[in-house]
Amino acid sequence: MNDSEVPAFWQALGLPGLADVHVHFLPPRMLRRVWAYFDAAGPLVGVEWPIRYRWPDADRVAHLDKLGVRAFTALAYAHKPGMAADLNDWTLGFARETPGCVPSATFYPEPSVTSYVSSAVSSGARVFKVHLQVGGFDPVDPLLAPVWGMLSDAGIPVVVHAGHAPMAASFTGPEPFTALLARHPRLTAIVAHMGSPDYSTFLDLATRYERVALDTTMVFTPFFDQLVPFPLEERPRLRDLGQAGKILLGTDFPNIPYEYADQLQGLVRLDLGDAWLRAVCWHNLWSTLGLTGSHAL
Repeated sequence: MNDSEVPAFWQALGLPGLADVHVHFLPPRMLRRVWAYFDAAGPLVGVEWPIRYRWPDADRVAHLDKLGVRAFTALAYAHKPGMAADLNDWTLGFARETPGCVPSATFYPEPSVTSYVSSAVSSGARVFKVHLQVGGFDPVDPLLAPVWGMLSDAGIPVVVHAGHAPMAASFTGPEPFTALLARHPRLTAIVAHMGSPDYSTFLDLATRYERVALDTTMVFTPFFDQLVPFPLEERPRLRDLGQAGKILLGTDFPNIPYEYADQLQGLVRLDLGDAWLRAVCWHNLWSTLGLTGSHAL
């Protein structure tokens, strides 16, 4: 499958399009820095990683529309104090101007965090993103306790890069995330990259906690399979969790070194059935957001 064939993929499933929980749109200056980091194969990347869709925002939005991606996020993430509030202003403004974009926000452990997260929620944020690898912070930092509680009560999902891949950091891996869930068991969390490479442990957490889900971002693609392949013996649990609404399509567009279609082809190769693909590629995002369809954005 290539990108030109993506619309035929979802049309054959009887879907109105695709819903992608893991897409990045960032302020231009930050985006240039992120791409430069990937170009240099920085310490948290560790491998050659050419950006496939190095295009202006408008071109990337148009490409998503051409593919049939009817819902997508604009995930930003802060790596130091004083960034998150401004990022939220930008991503929420981007969503207001961009049809199909789920209003997205982020946070970082700092004294003002409760205030600006509350403001983002009041401004319509429907999903948050935190990156424990890049941010380098402990998810159970006391400054974050009120935020996790607020988002748990509101049922607003948080996409959490909690796994070690592509490179481990101080607060990645199952242990810090498990500690967070022990304190906030009702948190609606979407684990990025399925928690790679600790797939089985994060599948355990998704099974144990009612509101924990996993996104497919980069997993099952030939690129990622060379680095941290998904264990085939876990396919039955992957099938069951997908049917239970706990596996969501994610891609990392545009920061991927291959075509968008590679992610979808990887899901097809799992041979888990059309009903599973329909759930993962469309229905599960809406149920996680507490919405019923694309017109709710």
